[in-house]
Amino acid sequence: MNRRIAIRNMALIMGSAALLPACLSGDKGKPIVTLKQLKLDAAQENLVSNLCETILPKTSTPGAKDLGINLFVFKMIDDCFDKKGQDDFLVGLEEFETAVDKKYGKSFNDLTVAERSAFANDIEKQSKVPNNKDKDNKANGFYWAVKGQTVFGYTTSKYFMTEQIVYELVPGRYNAMFPVKKKAAV
Repeated sequence: MNRRIAIRNMALIMGSAALLPACLSGDKGKPIVTLKQLKLDAAQENLVSNLCETILPKTSTPGAKDLGINLFVFKMIDDCFDKKGQDDFLVGLEEFETAVDKKYGKSFNDLTVAERSAFANDIEKQSKVPNNKDKDNKANGFYWAVKGQTVFGYTTSKYFMTEQIVYELVPGRYNAMFPVKKKAAV
């Protein structure tokens, strides 16, 4: 056997042996995003990401996950909300999880796309009913915070500003060759 081939194969085996434990660990409790203020686990991050995707699903245009809107939501809440807003967000997240579990008997992450949409639509309908005491709970506040940041993130994304609405700094263009009709003499 050729010594170079043997050394190359041994290097490949050693490299894959070093990487294999990291690939197989699948630590579901470890968060993906590192935040300064908010302390979320992976399941909570996944819930917010799935809620963003429910609010802005992938169709002929990219969805929230494709554009990284979920990361934008985390960053905005971590950096731009005050301590009370962040605490309300975390309490609302817990209440949202509890409400989903109470209604469906499973977590939001385990729901089908139709069930996620139905649950989000229920929150939207509750908020439109006058004198509804449920619309002021923390779970609804959490939903509306995520929805607001998702819409804000999408409408300010590079994709939206370059593909959907072609942004012009100054509206209107100078057209020197615009045809002008002469007025008839009086």
